[in-house]
Amino acid sequence: MKLDNIDRRILNALQEDGRLQNVDLAKRVGLSPSPCLRRVRLLEEAGVIERYVAVVNPAKVGVGLTVFVRVWLKGQDEETVNSFVAAIKDMPEVTECHLMAGDCDFLLRVVSQDLDAYRQFQMTHLARLKAVQNVKSEIPMQRIKQTSTILL
Repeated sequence: MKLDNIDRRILNALQEDGRLQNVDLAKRVGLSPSPCLRRVRLLEEAGVIERYVAVVNPAKVGVGLTVFVRVWLKGQDEETVNSFVAAIKDMPEVTECHLMAGDCDFLLRVVSQDLDAYRQFQMTHLARLKAVQNVKSEIPMQRIKQTSTILL
């Protein structure tokens, strides 16, 4: 899908506030409500807008610890990778999972209540996966920037 300037303005506005009513969005981007809604629907149907979410403060809901986990698998064959990916998808503690090029096979972002809870998760879930050869945990000292906004 080729995006024009109006599409970009719509996407920027919705990234800033996904709860914007169509009338307010239309005013912001310089359209009347009907064409604005039509464009939003086209962006949704094309998969440009995947979904709408609320950004939750992890510390306010008791999961204030973020751990970045590098994972090495026992092999890179399809069965090993697919079994790992399927298991990770069922672990709510894992908020991001990336297949990597380079040193490790996967990089995970894991949220947990505290260090003890993370250690328990690592021992009872992550390290017990048959596909996993090695796990290294990196604990950030301070979050400097976190955004889901894509510059358009």
